[in-house]
Amino acid sequence: MDRTDLQRLSKDELIELVIQLQRPDKTSRNSSKPPSTDKKEKRENSRPGGAKPGHEPHNRRLADNPDEFRDHRPTRCDLCGGSVSPDADMELIGEYDEIEIPPVKPYVVRHRRFACRCAHCGAGVKAPAPKVATTTPFGLRIHALAIYLKGFQALSYERLRFLFRDAFGLIVSEGALMNMFIRSHAGFKIEADKARVVLREAKVVASDETGVRIEGTNSYHWVFHCKDAVVHQPDYSRAARVVEETMSGRVPEVWISDRYSAQQKHGARHQTCLAHLARDTAFALEHGSDDLPLHFKLWFGKAFDLARDIASFKASTIASKKRELEKQLAALLAAATGCDLARELQAKIRRAQNQLLTFCDYPGEVEATNNGSERKLRPCVIQRKVTNGYRAMWAAKAEADVRTTVDTARLNGANPFQTILDTLA
Repeated sequence: MDRTDLQRLSKDELIELVIQLQRPDKTSRNSSKPPSTDKKEKRENSRPGGAKPGHEPHNRRLADNPDEFRDHRPTRCDLCGGSVSPDADMELIGEYDEIEIPPVKPYVVRHRRFACRCAHCGAGVKAPAPKVATTTPFGLRIHALAIYLKGFQALSYERLRFLFRDAFGLIVSEGALMNMFIRSHAGFKIEADKARVVLREAKVVASDETGVRIEGTNSYHWVFHCKDAVVHQPDYSRAARVVEETMSGRVPEVWISDRYSAQQKHGARHQTCLAHLARDTAFALEHGSDDLPLHFKLWFGKAFDLARDIASFKASTIASKKRELEKQLAALLAAATGCDLARELQAKIRRAQNQLLTFCDYPGEVEATNNGSERKLRPCVIQRKVTNGYRAMWAAKAEADVRTTVDTARLNGANPFQTILDTLA
């Protein structure tokens, strides 16, 4: 926009433009914007790379079960040049691991079917056709590897095809890869349905959602989780209907989420994510004109301290600290302020007043933040950035069921690739 364009604007339009220019910037530190949108700091203002002075080096731990030992014994004395007998007493003075991956190539089993004539009656006899004659030639491990690499290493069909060709010498078309996912979906859907049953019976449920492109439209990837299950659910909508359908009418005792309206009123009680409000507080503190946001920041600091150490406190101590926090919060919400940002923050916190300290009544069961949901969504966000979403809803649902199966098994320490392989088997 140049001077001529500005001269054509009305007074009201100029005022609105000035207001927009003066509006403070939001970053990942003071809002829910992702860190990738932040402006990068100049090198002289950023932290230097490398280890800090005095840092002790950490070497790789030796493998527990090496496949081969190669012993290196002295053969000649460095001082006098005399030969050293192989039978001399030796002392082990060092061990070092050399690690290599052997060449990986397809293992091909050629099934051959024969026929002959019966020696008794002369009729033609054919061997039964092996299973591979009417199904895919690709084995379970190839299926599992394709699903793992696409779902958890964010490889597209094209990149996955190139990887199989270049690294393993295996020619697989994109259509064959797609058929692997279609063929495998039934097993993962069974496991995902089991996870949904567990979720619906849970006492505490947390949820969040993130945007994703499905069939060329702006859609959403939802996550729901409790202590025993994780459920991923794609949908075209961000409405409360998705929660109601996923929970099938069940109401947990506590629901954990951010302040988004579609996430409200799904539990008997609610725990609002304090991290979201703390970022809003940081924004008001950076760009506001009075000290009320500072007092809110200190209050959130005390709440986070209580949440971090709550497992070590007695019930009476927790109740006392909760009453003190409630008293301080009431005073902050009643405080007068002339700053618009502080007033907006005050109103936002007031609306969530009864949802801020629910975690105090469920020590060790309810988190003060919804960061757990965001961590479970992060791989989906990476997948979206790399592949730009899904061409079809069936693909989004199939991958969500894989994530549900793997993330639920992870709660018990299971290996993701092994979980996929076991599900296919």
